[in-house]
Amino acid sequence: MADTADTATILEMTGIRKVFPGVVALDGVDLRLRAGEVHALMGENGAGKSTLIKVLTGVYDIDGGGITLAGEPVRFSGPLPAQQAGISTVYQEVNLCANLSVAENILLGREPRTLGRIRWGAMRRRARELLRGLDLDLDVTAPLGTYSLAVQQMVAIARAVDIDAKVLILDEPTSSLDASEVAQLFSVMRRLKSQGVAIVFVSHFLDQVYEIADRMTVLRNGKLVGEYRTAELPQMQLVERMIGKELSTLEDLEKQPTGQGRRAEPLLEADGLGRKGGIAPFTLNIHAGEIVGLAGLLGSGRTELARLLFGADRSDSGSLTVDGRPVTLRGPRAAMSKGIAFSSENRRTEGVVGDLTVRENIILALQASRGWLRPISRRRADELVAKYVEALQIRPADPDRRVKDLSGGNQQKVLLARWLITEPRLFIVDEPTRGIDVGAKTEIQRLIAELADGGMAVLFVSAELEEVLRLSHTIEILRDRQLVEELENTDAVDADRIMQTIAGGVS
Repeated sequence: MADTADTATILEMTGIRKVFPGVVALDGVDLRLRAGEVHALMGENGAGKSTLIKVLTGVYDIDGGGITLAGEPVRFSGPLPAQQAGISTVYQEVNLCANLSVAENILLGREPRTLGRIRWGAMRRRARELLRGLDLDLDVTAPLGTYSLAVQQMVAIARAVDIDAKVLILDEPTSSLDASEVAQLFSVMRRLKSQGVAIVFVSHFLDQVYEIADRMTVLRNGKLVGEYRTAELPQMQLVERMIGKELSTLEDLEKQPTGQGRRAEPLLEADGLGRKGGIAPFTLNIHAGEIVGLAGLLGSGRTELARLLFGADRSDSGSLTVDGRPVTLRGPRAAMSKGIAFSSENRRTEGVVGDLTVRENIILALQASRGWLRPISRRRADELVAKYVEALQIRPADPDRRVKDLSGGNQQKVLLARWLITEPRLFIVDEPTRGIDVGAKTEIQRLIAELADGGMAVLFVSAELEEVLRLSHTIEILRDRQLVEELENTDAVDADRIMQTIAGGVS
């Protein structure tokens, strides 16, 4: 890792304060970025990372403190002036136009023109040139929506670097990327770093932070904990600074049995269930009190399998039984009537409704199951919401706050509360801890273990093998949209064993 101790400071935020009604989101926070440095911004969800980025880029006004860029005081009125000054941001949720071509997305608003008319050939050439710089060979005339989320993420980065960037902010850029794509992104980041760009890297993947970051700033509860050279702060100490306590909760979780295992006959049995273009026919049994983990690479069919069991997609082969009785799930409402709940991996488009309040989001599924002609009374809604806000430690504990104003981890808790309030017998959770901090991740893992201890069946989908191993009684491994192996989670099973199967080394 290069020594950046003497590199010139390109951007400095000093004593930043931001107050929302009833909440001090940032209180005296400092951030210093050096040219040619990857600087990780670390902290739990709700620590203030996103707020700090939005203050820097002009999304929010600041209530105290100052910002200097290249030694000059600045205060941006919005993201566009920030970008024009050389500060570009790529957010975790790709926010591009899926119906436009790749080239149009990369150069939107910066199209080469002659006499007001777009020079389409020049635009496509420029787009190809930018993508080649990322080692991507794409059809730039194809609609962006025809590509995977991982490719869309790389296109967003290509768009971000097509300015004279002094500062590039990457907010969870690897959340939808596989290992090879992460390596590709890191190669691009190192190239930009060598060109003198200061890169802010926000990630909850600690191994990635230690691989790529030169320095880090740690926030907790809206306050600055400290700035550290990555090589001088051991990972265990970083986590302790982020969560503000010893790691006994993580250690206890790993030592505890995660449930009582299989009980009696299967709650749900899938026999030859499948969907053309989605997932090959598979056989799967899930018992009450059991956590079944789904492991596999991005695109292996994990989500497709989960959606079939919830009726979100219709199967075209096989059969499904619940409590030994054949069922046909013609949609999610039919699944809910059988006690099946599904928390989607896509919080933004299939999960929480950002403009609704915490209360409205939590009671949404229960109200839908009752039908809109049988409204839940305000008193009953308040009782239920208060129960789950406290049980899941949703913060701030304000049922009238809009969900989009909550951190990612708290949004995930709201989504889990929505389904838990329906008291499901089988809870399908798809990437419930993706993109959230280690503290919230531990709370959610503990919750899932407790649900299984209480007799609930859980289908747990995660890209993190260690998480699957920690929680699951049985592990189902998928490869190329086929369920290829079932493993009992014994001491003999480890991440290497699962990776062999995923890679095709074990049949």
